[in-house]
Amino acid sequence: MYRNRGRNILCVFILLISLLTAAGVSNAGEGDTERAGDVLLLLIPAAAYGTAFFLDDESGKTQFYRSFLTNLGVTLALKFSIDKERPDGSDNRSFPSLHASATFQGAAFIQKRYGWRYAIPAYAGAAFTGYSRVHARRHYVVDVAAGAAIGVLSSYWFTTPYGGTVTPVAGGGFYGLAFSKSW
Repeated sequence: MYRNRGRNILCVFILLISLLTAAGVSNAGEGDTERAGDVLLLLIPAAAYGTAFFLDDESGKTQFYRSFLTNLGVTLALKFSIDKERPDGSDNRSFPSLHASATFQGAAFIQKRYGWRYAIPAYAGAAFTGYSRVHARRHYVVDVAAGAAIGVLSSYWFTTPYGGTVTPVAGGGFYGLAFSKSW
């Protein structure tokens, strides 16, 4: 009972935040788009961890910590070792996008742990966050794409499904879907 309630709350929460964010910036200026991306930077990982916390999913919490800290470490190591100027010229910390890596890490955690049904709004929010960084001239598209890849890979590396899910699988010349169900 609590599992479904937690998942439904997560899905509704992320969907509402994504819709409100999109509606709020549809007629807004450039600063509002960037601000909305900043809000999603906090909300998507918080929703991912909050779901594991709400469901009292100890294994999920541990997996979130591992993927989040790995994502943060890799992103910051690259950001401070690669000297790439931002499009707005403000500094040389453009590559990769921390906003994209954190939001896509949260979305991928939700998808891998709790399923696609709950991850679609989170991925939409993460994609909007990436767009907001390019729109605000804080990153190039390649910075956002690299951040997104780091975020997704960090979650895929450490996260296992909670209950039954369908997950895309690729490796060793094999591409397909993996089905899993806990009994």
